[in-house]
Amino acid sequence: MTFRHASTFGFGTSLWVGGTALVFASLLVLTGCATSPGFSPYPAAQPRLSAQEASDVTIYAISLVGTPYRYGGNTPASGFDCSGLIGHVYKTRASTASPRTVAALTNWGQPVAASAVRTGDLVVFVQNGVATHAGIYVGENRFVHAPSSGGEVRLDRLTSVYWSRQAYSFRRP
Repeated sequence: MTFRHASTFGFGTSLWVGGTALVFASLLVLTGCATSPGFSPYPAAQPRLSAQEASDVTIYAISLVGTPYRYGGNTPASGFDCSGLIGHVYKTRASTASPRTVAALTNWGQPVAASAVRTGDLVVFVQNGVATHAGIYVGENRFVHAPSSGGEVRLDRLTSVYWSRQAYSFRRP
């Protein structure tokens, strides 16, 4: 997911005379590049979940480690794929329905800066601009997810060799 800020200004040459257009354009360019200290591309994320619900989501997600992976699965009895795991955990522990596909999870909730991530937030992995995988952040750079390889829900570190090479963003439901 790429975040960018762009401003476009169109000038009709017949409307501008002499140096006035140049001065005006220069001012627009200079002020358009200015940002205040501490600028973040993310608005402050307002949690939909209470701190207690986020904690419940985290604890329950960890308790599901070892549950078999199954494409399309969304219950502990049938197994989970990554979005099925997320949907089950949020519905069971926070009474919140999540989107059923990883692609839809990229727009669920609000983006969160890495410096502001908390337990219960989502980690969404992206390759070539397309969401490919997601998990639940459980603190200390760890997340619970249902990978297709490995065969079961597991707890991994974002700092591991494999995951640290993947592009990801955080979302707060």
